[in-house]
Amino acid sequence: MDRLDSAYHDIARRDGAHGDGPHADGQRRDGAVSGSWTGVSPKYVWPELIGWVVTGLIAAAATLPLWLLEQWWAYAVTAAVVVIFALVAAFTPRRVRSIRYQLRDDDLLLRKGVMFVRFVAVPYGRMQLIDINRGPVVRALGLSDLKFVTAAASSGVTIPGVPADDAEALRDRLVSLAESRRAGL
Repeated sequence: MDRLDSAYHDIARRDGAHGDGPHADGQRRDGAVSGSWTGVSPKYVWPELIGWVVTGLIAAAATLPLWLLEQWWAYAVTAAVVVIFALVAAFTPRRVRSIRYQLRDDDLLLRKGVMFVRFVAVPYGRMQLIDINRGPVVRALGLSDLKFVTAAASSGVTIPGVPADDAEALRDRLVSLAESRRAGL
């Protein structure tokens, strides 16, 4: 747990936590070197925005039958749905910039979230499958999603928005690391 705490404090000390602060090279204040954090492609904002806008439009359209009641609160419900989805869409670029991963000696560390930050450490020896997914919008932008399957049933770890060439190279590297770690068990 000390390594995870150390990684969390490394991120918390960075300016902006986007790899552009004084500790972007992985150098900690105490002089020890941690791994470098890699962010997802900035182009990944577009699939996320498209998804939220489409969902917001569908939710707003679902409230339109309430307008037949000709009550003020029916219009307020539609307005509230539109405002909520507009706010979510406005914060999407910041949320995408916060997605980072780090390859460490024994595991892969994934960080997601702005207000509620989530750290997930996936040991290389526990990786059973590394899947590359490409939906139509993501594929059009030249991106991929890496999904990690482990022995744990609740481990849905995915790194979204990785450039396609980098995703294949990362998958190959992680597969070789996983095989070497499992052989050592």
